[in-house]
Amino acid sequence: LFPLWTVLFTGWALKAPGDFAWFTTEYFTAALAALMLSMGITLTPKDFADVASEPKSVFMQFTLCYAMMPALAFGLGKMCGLSPALLAGMVLVGSINGGQASNLCTYIARGNVALSVLMTTATTVGAIFMTPLLCKAVLGTVVPVDAVGIAKSTLQVVLAPIALGMTANQFFPKFVKAILPITPVVGVLSTCMLVASAVAQVSEPIMNAGLTLQLPLLLLHVVGGLVGYFLPKATGFDEVTSRTMAIETSMKSSAFGFLLAKLHFGEYAARVPSAVSVVWMALTGSMLAVVWRYIPIDEKKK
Repeated sequence: LFPLWTVLFTGWALKAPGDFAWFTTEYFTAALAALMLSMGITLTPKDFADVASEPKSVFMQFTLCYAMMPALAFGLGKMCGLSPALLAGMVLVGSINGGQASNLCTYIARGNVALSVLMTTATTVGAIFMTPLLCKAVLGTVVPVDAVGIAKSTLQVVLAPIALGMTANQFFPKFVKAILPITPVVGVLSTCMLVASAVAQVSEPIMNAGLTLQLPLLLLHVVGGLVGYFLPKATGFDEVTSRTMAIETSMKSSAFGFLLAKLHFGEYAARVPSAVSVVWMALTGSMLAVVWRYIPIDEKKK
């Protein structure tokens, strides 16, 4: 029911944005950390060792994130006749790193969570130089990025909770086994609160965004997910890795894009695509996750 909760929380945030005013930056960060911790306790160091022995998949997903997605965003924006400010915001969504909720969706979809975490970390670190570079190349606009701030946030919100979860799994296996059934619930609730909080902050622009903006952003996440699945499959990657790459490619860190647009793009309209993207990104990722959860993986091909 993950997609249903996403829709309900989005609708709630659009109708009564004031209800989420209490969910400040501190809570936002804590919810992301809780999401990462709920994933961390399902992992072991061996998972990461296995992933590190096959860097090809990480490289391919990095290329999908920072080559295919920005080009797709620009093409869809031009095709739908977006204004320069909205096009700038659209390209920014395509040029940012993978979102942290992708790790939860990969877990639900029976993908490779360790690989997903590694890919999210790689694209997040890559955002320090790739996002400003792409925005300058495509838009001619320099987007300053606080490299130290991003690195610090990545450590606090992604790597530290996952390391803590893995440590608990290693040294307190009985405790972890007891709480494991509730970790997906914690992850889903955290994601719903993050989506609702982001939507509530910009509810008015989302409500005013017409179909000309909704459609290209929906297509960006859907087409990104499809290419992210079928291209790896066609080039010899297994089902688990292909599912992981599809979700990683489709789900962008739209809340981070909104922050960048707010801080570094002159026109207010440039923020709107990121705000709309938060909803479609969460819906697309959660739909993929739920559909794949009920499609068994052939162990022989795994």
